[in-house]
Amino acid sequence: MLLHRAQAEPLNAVATALFLLAILHTFLAPRFLAASHRLRERVEAAHGPGAHSGKVEVLHFLGEVEAVFGIWVLPLMIAITVAKGSKTAEAFLGRVNFTEPLFVVVVMALASTRPVLSFAEAVMGRVARLGGGTPFAWWLSTLTLGPLLGSLITEPAAMIICALLLGRRVLDLDPTRRLRYATLGLLFVNVSVGGTLTHFAAPPVLMVAARFGWDTPHMLANFGWKAAVAIALSNLLYAAIFRKDLQALAARAEAEAAARDAGARPDEPTPRSPVWIVVVHLVLLALVVKAAHTPPLFVGLFLFFMAFHAATAPHQQPLDLRAPILVGFFLAGLVVHGALQQWWIAPVLGRLDPLSLLFGAAGLTAFNDNAAITYLASLVPTFDAAARYAVVAGAVAGGGLTVIANAPNPAGQAALARYFPDGVKPASLAAAALAPTAIVLACFLWL
Repeated sequence: MLLHRAQAEPLNAVATALFLLAILHTFLAPRFLAASHRLRERVEAAHGPGAHSGKVEVLHFLGEVEAVFGIWVLPLMIAITVAKGSKTAEAFLGRVNFTEPLFVVVVMALASTRPVLSFAEAVMGRVARLGGGTPFAWWLSTLTLGPLLGSLITEPAAMIICALLLGRRVLDLDPTRRLRYATLGLLFVNVSVGGTLTHFAAPPVLMVAARFGWDTPHMLANFGWKAAVAIALSNLLYAAIFRKDLQALAARAEAEAAARDAGARPDEPTPRSPVWIVVVHLVLLALVVKAAHTPPLFVGLFLFFMAFHAATAPHQQPLDLRAPILVGFFLAGLVVHGALQQWWIAPVLGRLDPLSLLFGAAGLTAFNDNAAITYLASLVPTFDAAARYAVVAGAVAGGGLTVIANAPNPAGQAALARYFPDGVKPASLAAAALAPTAIVLACFLWL
């Protein structure tokens, strides 16, 4: 069947080939980034610090994971134009739904502001203080409560808040490479399943909730409590495995605190925003989340936020939109490519029994956005209740295996990029996410 479809419309095969090349590029991105660093060092050694090189910038751009799918949209559009004409290419782009990329840009920019982050830090801090306020307590509370909070504030907002808190409270202490990857893998998997307590927070659930007739009570009864159990089990497993690494961080944090107390490293207190500014930010974030499916509304709210941010600048951090825009570019490119993969994904899923669907969806999610997987599965008319459960469970379970597996992942990677100077290596991320993914699959299968 797939061969016949490819022969009937060769552009399908071309689009999928370009999509596979884009995926390969994501695996090679850290190598481009490392090459750009080496070339920059040679250029600066030859011409002095700060010397500019076009080759360095090109290599660095090719090494930006967030830019990969957007880069590969260009040859895709050229292929469509050559095969079908420019009007067809323009019409195709006009039909692509860019709501999710736009929403992630807005919510990422809002969630990373000082007022929102300080509020989240205060909430997590109350729980962390029950464990003594150690790096381990922050690590455990953030990786447990943060992803579950995503069911209310949406997964992208939870991802950026958790990533920034983990960076500030744990990764700033320079943990081992193994712990850094374990933390990233746990974060991606936990956020992917943590949004399943409601029907509106996780992109793969949101794409099918109306079509399947699922509401929040249904999600809680069939997915939510199992996801919470899986998150707890995964965190406890990694806490046991990395016990010594986390204890070493506690000793390092105590040493730094002692140095500050002795005056060796004076530490200026973090400026806090007035309560009324925090309230305005939280209200704006809530309104943006509520308007997640209406771009004119949430973009308008974002413009209001930018004006408010400028008016209250003394109580704000500078607004850095580079990371949100890069993540939006990544997701927009992924949406464009994903729109042309229906020809093979839907027939493949339609042939599988529920158990095969569970594992098949988890595997496919590693190479395509899990929201695209569930959306394409919802188009299969023969799916019964068991098949629907299996495909959604598999899609959310596999959402941490790669950066492209779940829409919020690029936001988390961008927030933690400085802790991975040579880029996040896909194989290391997949290895770190494998055990939590297996635990989630087991919980969805047997609980």
